[in-house]
Amino acid sequence: RDPLLPAQLGVEGDSLEGYLFPETYRFPHGMAAADLARAMVGQFRRVWDELAPLARERGLPMREVVILASLIEKETGAPNERPLIASVFLNRLRIGMRLETDPSVIYGIPDFDGNLRRRDLENGENPYNTYRISGLPPGPIANPGAASLRAVVDPARTEYLYFVSRNDGSHTFSKTYAEHLAAVNRFQRAGGS
Repeated sequence: RDPLLPAQLGVEGDSLEGYLFPETYRFPHGMAAADLARAMVGQFRRVWDELAPLARERGLPMREVVILASLIEKETGAPNERPLIASVFLNRLRIGMRLETDPSVIYGIPDFDGNLRRRDLENGENPYNTYRISGLPPGPIANPGAASLRAVVDPARTEYLYFVSRNDGSHTFSKTYAEHLAAVNRFQRAGGS
């Protein structure tokens, strides 16, 4: 791991997490890791160049877009839900509400065993614990694809503040906490949340 590589590639922060664009690449055998990283960050830049005007219109710096897109990438694999989840996160940030997203908490647990516990959600020492911190976590938690990046700069226009897993890869979205609790109860009865 080259601590200078992120700065050399124009990446803010001390890691390339979030900027290694997920794509199918053809690299020659034995290619240096730094060259692989350069190619992947280069592909990220090409995608970003297309989205940057929308991000500027919305006043969203690249790093914030990448962090939000990484959260979306981990929250759903359903392309049609990405703009909805982006809407929830942006709505929450706009009103000063915590993001409360499990994937960021999990990212900050060094030896996560597959079970997210109440004590994990209450742990104020985890800098990625969006149940405890306001705003965004300190960095991306994944390498988002184009659909997640686009969702942040062109989100659905909703009043949603909540979503819960339906246990089938999709989510139910809610405007109010009461609606959200009803959805949580419905899907927990159906086999977990």
